[in-house]
Amino acid sequence: MTTDSDTPWLTDQEQRAWRTHLDVSRLLMHQLERDLQPFGLTNNDYEILVNLSEAEDRRLRMSDLAASTLQSKSRLSHQITRMENAGLVRRESCESDRRGLYAVLTDEGWETMRRVAPHHVASVRRHFIDLFAPESLGSLEASLAPVADHLRRHRGNP
Repeated sequence: MTTDSDTPWLTDQEQRAWRTHLDVSRLLMHQLERDLQPFGLTNNDYEILVNLSEAEDRRLRMSDLAASTLQSKSRLSHQITRMENAGLVRRESCESDRRGLYAVLTDEGWETMRRVAPHHVASVRRHFIDLFAPESLGSLEASLAPVADHLRRHRGNP
């Protein structure tokens, strides 16, 4: 593509790499979502369960959970309400900040996580990890890490 602007357009190789990345991202997330459906969970549900299961006392401030899952506080609040209704999480007041709330993994949420995690890991292996030669995983990680670091540093900035 030619233009009078100073925009450095993508080369054919860059365009193919970019579009392949988009395809992989969309298709992989779609497949992982499908593989969680039999358990009544979405990718967002699972991500919240993982975050809470790995947190100290299996609880996180709602604002921290929103930041770690890249959800708005409003969207997370709706998500947590749905997960509360399913018995997976509960909200607790924050003693040090009366306005703050914690999302807490319930025993049922913990058991759900323990039951679903092996299936999710098998799905990740089947649709992603096992498609790479073991020696190429380090290269993949090294290639993607600078992008992830850049995006973390610029999160919320144009």
